[in-house]
Amino acid sequence: MPRRQPLDLEVLFVHGMGRTPLSGVPLMWMLRRGGLRTSAFSYFVSRESVESIVHRLVAAIGDVASRGDYVVVGHSLGGVLLRAALARLDAGVPSPRKLFLLGSPVRQARLACLLARNRVFRMLTGDCGQLLASETRMRTLEYELSTPAIGVAGVLSLAGRLGPFDGEPNDGIVALSEVSAGWLSEQVQVPVAHTLLPSSPAVARVILERVTS
Repeated sequence: MPRRQPLDLEVLFVHGMGRTPLSGVPLMWMLRRGGLRTSAFSYFVSRESVESIVHRLVAAIGDVASRGDYVVVGHSLGGVLLRAALARLDAGVPSPRKLFLLGSPVRQARLACLLARNRVFRMLTGDCGQLLASETRMRTLEYELSTPAIGVAGVLSLAGRLGPFDGEPNDGIVALSEVSAGWLSEQVQVPVAHTLLPSSPAVARVILERVTS
């Protein structure tokens, strides 16, 4: 990916459940080569409630917004947390120019539902894991903001009826229907597995094309 002239735009990356900002290093490197500034937000699902994480994320978004124009990118749970945080921004905080959701569920996730009562899953994922398994809680995060939201869906599916997806296109963790919504401004499908979305050149190109057009 060729290096471009710097743009006056910052990208805030929020990683997925059980990951760290290191998971976004390849994506942020590619975006920096594309001329964007980058920063990342970190959280720990085993130690923090959804409320605690969102509270800190609101503050982090405010810091980024104070530096100028920005976009936000959330992988998986990171996109869920971003939607919650953007809805809570103070009136004086500018909204991002775009929201990118990488394999981010917009409704109850069936894999989380299957694991919700498993003790190990509950211990490792805490309140965030229960959020993803709750139809009621996920419904409260319906997106009603003016910021264009672009969904990037992985469709490197588990074959046939293997797993919980019953033949539906999926990225190995979430089904296509679980990352699809009428309020998305656009959805782009890429042949990438869920875990690899933040390291995919195809995903970086999707972001760069839409922030520079």
